[in-house]
Amino acid sequence: MVMVNVFTDLLYKHGTDFFSGVPDSLLKNFCAYVTDNSSENNHIIAVNEGAAVALAAGHHLATGKIPLVYMQNSGIGNAVNPLLSLADNDVYSIPMLLLVGWRGEPGTKDEPQHVKQGKVTCALFDAMNIPYIILSDNENEIKNQIDECYAVIKKNLSPFAIIVKKDTFAPYSLKSETKDEAQITREEAIEEIILSSLKNEVFISTTGMASRELFELRGIHNMGHERDFLTVGSMGHASSLALSIALGKPNLPVTCIDGDGAALMHLGSLPAIGERKPCNLRHIVLNNNAHDSVGGQPTICGKIDICGIAKSSGYKQVHSVATKDELKDVLAKYNSNENKPVFIEVRVRKGNRKDLGRPNTSPKENKDAFMQFISKEG
Repeated sequence: MVMVNVFTDLLYKHGTDFFSGVPDSLLKNFCAYVTDNSSENNHIIAVNEGAAVALAAGHHLATGKIPLVYMQNSGIGNAVNPLLSLADNDVYSIPMLLLVGWRGEPGTKDEPQHVKQGKVTCALFDAMNIPYIILSDNENEIKNQIDECYAVIKKNLSPFAIIVKKDTFAPYSLKSETKDEAQITREEAIEEIILSSLKNEVFISTTGMASRELFELRGIHNMGHERDFLTVGSMGHASSLALSIALGKPNLPVTCIDGDGAALMHLGSLPAIGERKPCNLRHIVLNNNAHDSVGGQPTICGKIDICGIAKSSGYKQVHSVATKDELKDVLAKYNSNENKPVFIEVRVRKGNRKDLGRPNTSPKENKDAFMQFISKEG
C-alpha cells in the first residue's frame, strides 16, 4: 500500500499543490489527506468532474502550475467535454494530472453499475489520446512513475491520467470533520417517507446509500420493490428521471429521493422541473452536507440556500425540515396533487448502519418490475 503523504509529497515536489474533483471511495484516503493539508483556495470539491477540469485549467492559467483532478472512473463522462474541447493539446493545451479510481476493474467483484465503466476505463483514455499509467501499490516504484507522468505532461502540455486500483492507498482518516448536529438519520427519513406514501406512489432514488436503504426498508416492512427505481449509477440524474416519469404518468404520484451531492452535480435539473411544474412530483433532498457513500467529504450544501435555489427555479412550494415531526407534517401536507412540484430539504446525519445490505435484484430486474407497475397503475 502507498501512504498518501508519500504520494502527495511527490506531487508537491513537481509543483502540484492545487486539487479539485469529486470524491471516490477508492481515493477517499487521498481526498481526506488533501482536505486536511491544503488551503481552502487550493482544494475545491467540485459539483461535478467537468467543473473540476475547468477549475484545474483556470489554476494553470493563473499560475502556470500543473493541477490535479481526482474522480471516480464513472465521472469520466462528465469530464470528457472540457478534457477534449478545453485542455486537449489541439485546443488550449492545458497540462493537468487526472487521478482516477478504477471501480469495476475487470477481474474484481463490484456493483453492477461499475462493471461496464470498469471494462472501458483504459479504452476511454486511449480514445481521447490521454496517456495513462496504473499506479503501483509499491512505494519504491511510484517515484519513477510520477517522474514519468510529469515528463510526459511537460512534453505534451496536456492531461495525463493515473489510474488507481482498489486498496492502493493506505488508510487515512479525515481530521477536519465538521460537527454533525442533525437530529435524524437518512434511513429514518426514508422510512418516514415510504410509510406515509400513497399506495400507488412511485419512487426514484439516487445513487449510493439512499437506494440501498430504500431497498432494505421495503423488506423490513414487507413491502414490494416494484414501486422503486433505484438509480444505482448516473449520479445527479435521479431528478431528471423523476421529471420525465411524472410527465409521462400524470396520474401517478412520483417522489424523487435525492442527495445533496447528487442534486448539486446537475443543478440545472431544478429549473427544468420548475419550468414544467408537474403537479404529481415531490423532490426530496436528504442533505447531510457530505458525499457520504464515498468517504464523507463535505459538499457545499451546508453553505448555500438550496431551498432558495429551488424556489427561484419555479417549484410551487419549498420546505426545509430538521426533525421527524417536521418531516411528518410536511409529507402529510403534500400527499395530494396540489401545490406541486414541491421541494423538501431534509437535514440528516452522516453515516449509515454497518450491517446495511445491498439490493439482491439486478438493475434489469428492477427496471422490468418498475415498468410493469407503472403501466398497470398509471
